[in-house]
Amino acid sequence: MKTILLFFLFTYSVSFAQVIKGTVVDDTEHRLDNVSIYLDGTKTGTLSKEDGTFILPLSTQTNGNIVFQKENYEIFSTEISEVVNKNLKVVLTKTNVIEEIVLIPYTSEAYTNYINVFLRNFIGDDLENVKIKNQKTLKFSYNKKKKLLKVKAPKTLIIENKNLGYEIEYNLIDYSTDFNTNITNYIGTSFFKETKNTDKVRINRMNAYEGSSLHFFRNIYNNTISENGFIVNQVVKIPNSNYPTEEELNTLKDFMLMTRSSQVINIPENIKAISQKKSSQKPYTLAITKTLIPDYDYVKRTNGQVFFGFKDILQVNYVKVPYENIKNNQFIRGKSSRNLSTFLYSEEGESFEVSKDGNITTPDRLTTQGEFSKNKIEKMLPLDYQPGD
Repeated sequence: MKTILLFFLFTYSVSFAQVIKGTVVDDTEHRLDNVSIYLDGTKTGTLSKEDGTFILPLSTQTNGNIVFQKENYEIFSTEISEVVNKNLKVVLTKTNVIEEIVLIPYTSEAYTNYINVFLRNFIGDDLENVKIKNQKTLKFSYNKKKKLLKVKAPKTLIIENKNLGYEIEYNLIDYSTDFNTNITNYIGTSFFKETKNTDKVRINRMNAYEGSSLHFFRNIYNNTISENGFIVNQVVKIPNSNYPTEEELNTLKDFMLMTRSSQVINIPENIKAISQKKSSQKPYTLAITKTLIPDYDYVKRTNGQVFFGFKDILQVNYVKVPYENIKNNQFIRGKSSRNLSTFLYSEEGESFEVSKDGNITTPDRLTTQGEFSKNKIEKMLPLDYQPGD
């Protein structure tokens, strides 16, 4: 059963006020208390009262999604623009039992092969300071034939990030790692609670922000890409003549299928050669065709809306000089610098709307390779973060 959301128009005496207000009930009309109601990816949220009512004021005009979440109920999410300044009746339904999957036993071997893969791809490298406090609620499954790892989270994950001073309530909707392509995809909703705000934490946040995808898309919205140090190049794929042809790949595939059902021991020389070329070469190389391209090549501005889209591939470069100290509330940079580089891929004709806070629509359709792909949970900041907070 799907979650149902009913809308009722509501007029405010102050026309410029921005608020989300209403009542949360279950499908028997019983009012639900302690429902978490938050703007996805931010620190802005509230809880429904004993009678199911709630009110969430918005400080500014905000884009993105609002999430209604309560344990044992289906999560509901909708665009803020659809519900702002209306009196809502939100109906949540009980969750279905998690689908049956073949679970991986929690052994040291499984941790090395699968669970640790999930933690590294989802959390990041600093597993000492960024931890899932209820990790044992996770359910892991692995399809040997497809070499596909999937992870389910029946309960909201509570993630403690000591470095950035946040506790994150993360609802993991879907996670998969394809070992054939080494591609990881995951989606979810998140709500941030600040746990500490020391000078060290503020420095860590600034260093996580600068050069990140959040930083980049905010500059796209503000039309300040070049002023703030980002360099964008156009890149194309060039086929690698040393990589096996389609015919050779099919020959290799047919041979591998044949060996599964036979006792073949001797591998023909042509098969060895194809296999060696496949393992040692990449199917294509990347070539920069245009440097320092202007933002109007990949940004369109229409009636106050900002859209991001491009053909081929974009390379985003940024020279980062990390902060090391704070004096008189001023952030002091160190002397060393790092060159950050990211490649962006999307389907031809794909367009993403960019919001003022640095969010984009359908982010799962934008593939990143390089620095942006390293922006995992350990470096994730709320969308309402402002530099210096």
